[in-house]
Amino acid sequence: MKRSTLKLGSIATAVALVSVMASCQNKENTSTPATKSESATVTSAEKIVYVNSDSLLTKYQYFKDLKTKLDAKSKTAQTDLASKQQAFQREVAQYQQQQSTLPADQRASTEERLARKQQELQAYSQNAGAALQNEQASENEKLYDKVAEYLKTYAKGKGFKMVLTYSKGNSAILFADESLDVTSEVIVGLNEAYTKDKK
Repeated sequence: MKRSTLKLGSIATAVALVSVMASCQNKENTSTPATKSESATVTSAEKIVYVNSDSLLTKYQYFKDLKTKLDAKSKTAQTDLASKQQAFQREVAQYQQQQSTLPADQRASTEERLARKQQELQAYSQNAGAALQNEQASENEKLYDKVAEYLKTYAKGKGFKMVLTYSKGNSAILFADESLDVTSEVIVGLNEAYTKDKK
């Protein structure tokens, strides 16, 4: 029997694996310790499964609802900002048309007012962008917590020692047998839990 080993190339890879690993401990006592390192490797390999994060995100209803909500907020913020910018531009254009007919003191006060408005508009844009980013970060953290908590329970129930994540083009896993892919089962479980939470 050939012994297969998985070599991880960097600390970043290890950190990525640990971040998605279900933190469950199997505390079974074995009456006889494994005498061959080969049999220990096979046993622990059978306790490791993976989830395709691309499929998970496209089929997990909570993520779809979250994406719809955040996209709607982003679109609303962009529309609001565009409306404010257009109003400001109209005001500037109107001033430029009347500029030559206005007395010097009125020109100066109008220019000061327009400069203040421009600064307020820039601050509004930055604050709105920061608020959206903060909300997105907070929602992503909730999403991660939901998935990690479910996987912890799932892995414990199935006796798995580790749940890895796989994402095409951005993965530490170069090859894994498809029999270790539990994505479909996890998606069904997550969607069922989400449906119960919504009620």
